[in-house]
Amino acid sequence: MASKKSSQKKSAKASQNAGAAKTISENRKATHKYEILEKIECGIMLLGPEVKSLRDGKLSLNEAYVRVENGELWLIGADIAQFKQASFWNHQPKRQRKLLVHRRELKKLSERAFEKGLTLIPLRMFFNARGIVKVIVGVGRGKKEHDKRESKKTADAKRQIGREMRERRR
Repeated sequence: MASKKSSQKKSAKASQNAGAAKTISENRKATHKYEILEKIECGIMLLGPEVKSLRDGKLSLNEAYVRVENGELWLIGADIAQFKQASFWNHQPKRQRKLLVHRRELKKLSERAFEKGLTLIPLRMFFNARGIVKVIVGVGRGKKEHDKRESKKTADAKRQIGREMRERRR
């Protein structure tokens, strides 16, 4: 009887942990350089060693962008480091990777991408609850220098207000 209860507790904990998404990498520079207008979640086609490398957290989205080519979305410039144990079967670190979206979403994204001044940027890559790699793609408009200064001022003001509120609670 005791073993049955302990196994139920273990399975309950496992299901709670499975519900959380594990972030692999975030493109923090994107929110500084671009004003994000819209976000969409996409799947991605990967090779086996790439997934293993992502589980180790070896990914850089800093220079990555998304392009629409021949009615398909492609992630370009994302650097997934080679997996050491894969040796012969390893992948190219900066190869193009196909993003998977529904046709309606693809049509909407491609229309927005061809508008003047809008860019498709990968914002975050993560493992969902089922362990599948997903990418959050944002439609962004490049910020001008004065926009960057203004957003920094508002962030500093929010931070200062938060500090003062914490000090008042003490």
